[in-house]
Amino acid sequence: MLATATPYGSDKTGLIFGYLFAPDAGGRAVSSNEAVEWLARDRARRSGGFLWLHFDLTNVAAEKWLHEHLALSPAFFEAVHEGSRATRIDYADGALIAIVNDVLYDFAFEATDISTLWVSADERLVVSARRKPLRSVDRLRGSVRNGETFRSSVELMVHLLRDQADVLVQILRNATTKVDGIEDSLLAGRLDHKRVNLGALRRVLARLQRVLAPEPAALFRLLNRPPGWVADSDLQELRQSTEEFSAELNDVAALLERIKLLQEEVASQINEQNNRSLFLLTVFTVLALPINIIAGLFGMNVGGIPLAQNERGFWIIVGLVAAFTGAALWIVFRRRRE
Repeated sequence: MLATATPYGSDKTGLIFGYLFAPDAGGRAVSSNEAVEWLARDRARRSGGFLWLHFDLTNVAAEKWLHEHLALSPAFFEAVHEGSRATRIDYADGALIAIVNDVLYDFAFEATDISTLWVSADERLVVSARRKPLRSVDRLRGSVRNGETFRSSVELMVHLLRDQADVLVQILRNATTKVDGIEDSLLAGRLDHKRVNLGALRRVLARLQRVLAPEPAALFRLLNRPPGWVADSDLQELRQSTEEFSAELNDVAALLERIKLLQEEVASQINEQNNRSLFLLTVFTVLALPINIIAGLFGMNVGGIPLAQNERGFWIIVGLVAAFTGAALWIVFRRRRE
């Protein structure tokens, strides 16, 4: 029976969930103690099954338990503590060590909603660890609960990568829908705050591309020199998932280029609006210039003001103002046409 959960979402050892996969059978939930006992028994019998244990690293007991009870490669713990979060899969000490970047369970198109999953996989044991709930892991756990079977630990990892690709596809669809709406508004002449929305989408997709892009190259390196315990069928599945993921990353790059072009179009329209506003401001300034100059001259309290005694002086001044204003407007519009 599973241990009582703690506020971390895991048991006292840091285990969130564990599943034992027997040959040609679905996963059976196990506790941390049952997992240790099965590994000790299977060391001699080699029953052909494997374990998947998923840990929460925010629980301080998790890493200590992993050190004490599981013979994991030091490369796994180094990967957990190193600063780099680039996606990759390495082969060290007989196990595959994977760093997989994924989106959070409640992903909301924020650049910070991307976190890391660390995986160690050998023939009998898959250990995954994270600090925040991730969407792809939750999809894989749902498949296990629905009774899906896995022949090997590598097949489980391939399923995780495909779940990650499915999540990326959904993100791309949602992002494309947002971009389509922004483009329609832009063509209709309604800018609103679309430039800000495009910038936010571009930041998220650029980070997704940056943290996920190394993955195909790392997988191809693994495919060229695979471990001996990995079956040919699993290698073929891994190769297909790699190709699918590469295609999705190409779609991300294409959408980023489209967003860039839309941002340039938005900037162009904003500049055009600013130019129109400046032109109107110039026109009003020119209209007010003659009358302001004449009013300033005739407003001086000095002797010799012309037309002061002429009964038609007011209309003469109005005519002069109108003539100068018309000439100034003609010059402004002529320069604008040129």
